[in-house]
Amino acid sequence: MHKIILDNVRVFTNHGCLEEEAMIGSDYRVDLEVLTDLAKSSQSDDLSDTVDYVYLNKVIKEEMAQRSKLLEHVAQRIINRILKEEEMVQQVTVSVSKINPPLGGDVERVTIQMTQSR
Repeated sequence: MHKIILDNVRVFTNHGCLEEEAMIGSDYRVDLEVLTDLAKSSQSDDLSDTVDYVYLNKVIKEEMAQRSKLLEHVAQRIINRILKEEEMVQQVTVSVSKINPPLGGDVERVTIQMTQSR
């Protein structure tokens, strides 16, 4: 099994439980790792034989654009969509981080990480 990793996809959106978060928005970071078999594409040099990372980035951007109160909710949507739409993916790990969360303290980011296999 092989990995495709998208590291530090940056998104500005409005997730969170507070009304202020919905109105103001904030910065988020998404890291995505998919397990798949890259043996065929490594020989064929053909995009149709692999998981297109442009597609993976598109899924992240589209799902992050839909407001959720909880980070785990948006992470699960990303996982569900990739497993539904991309048959070559065997496992998805996604981390969603809220940068400078409103915790009343000096915290760089809060991150949730979820993994799901077929």
